[in-house]
Amino acid sequence: MSTLSDHMRNGDAGPTDDHADAAELADIGADVGTDGPVDDDVTCVVQDLPARLRVRAAELAATINPVNSPFTQAGLPDGGLPDPADLAVLTSKYWGRRRRTLTVSFVESTAAELRQRILGHMNAWGIGVRFALTSGVGQVRISRAGQGYWSYLGTDILLIPRDRPTMNLQGFTMATPEREYKRVVRHETGHTLGFPHEHLRRSLVGRLDVAKTIAYFRTTYGWSEQQTRSNVLTPLEESSIMGTPNADQDSIMCYQLPAQITKDGQPIRGGLDINLTDRGFARTIYPRFWPFVDQTDWDQSADVSIESALTQEHVTVG
Repeated sequence: MSTLSDHMRNGDAGPTDDHADAAELADIGADVGTDGPVDDDVTCVVQDLPARLRVRAAELAATINPVNSPFTQAGLPDGGLPDPADLAVLTSKYWGRRRRTLTVSFVESTAAELRQRILGHMNAWGIGVRFALTSGVGQVRISRAGQGYWSYLGTDILLIPRDRPTMNLQGFTMATPEREYKRVVRHETGHTLGFPHEHLRRSLVGRLDVAKTIAYFRTTYGWSEQQTRSNVLTPLEESSIMGTPNADQDSIMCYQLPAQITKDGQPIRGGLDINLTDRGFARTIYPRFWPFVDQTDWDQSADVSIESALTQEHVTVG
């Protein structure tokens, strides 16, 4: 599992030297069908902020959690300070190690039973960030009416206008199978926590046949070539990742990708639930037992003098 700077990558369009002949690409289209995705096969996209807000988002992320700054991860780069726009790409979006509660509300009228069920899966990560329903406007705002499954990344949610959702769970109801709650709700919550897509690790992207992958996502999801290159074929910069040493294709944050689009003919399995590696790594980012309030310091004017301390030492119980 990985943590990422931003899910935007430095304009790298990914590898372009793989080709498949027209008949083979047609076969891929026939294999997946032409009627578009069914409800339980909707894929996820991490939502980008408008370009004008990227530098602001990086500044916000570093203010909330200084570890998000790329200089705390890799040190000052050779040649001095990069352009702020470049820094925005290299800034991660984690909430910090101190325990915190993120409030949750729903855009549409949603039955209490369904709200609680979704919330329960959001909190299944079992880390130092918990999610709690609010009767007001939440920091996390969930819609079930929009198209697809998606979330903004980590601290970026604070820059979304309060009348707009930060997460979408298309069509989720109490009739949605439990396996989809585990696969989808927990995955999108991972993005809200700042975790990017694991399948964008370079070792996994390198297994994909470019032409076949573009054909597959065009036929299955209606994606353009650019959408597929951006969301599937452009690897994360390894220098900007805080993560496990090796890519984990069983991570909840990894797409399931079929064998017919890989070079080795083996599928990228993808995760159906939070696995032990996911949870263990998430707890290094968000410890469960970090105090909610830092009580190790106070205003200097309240410091106790030696004289006062000695006076307290001799106080008797009476």
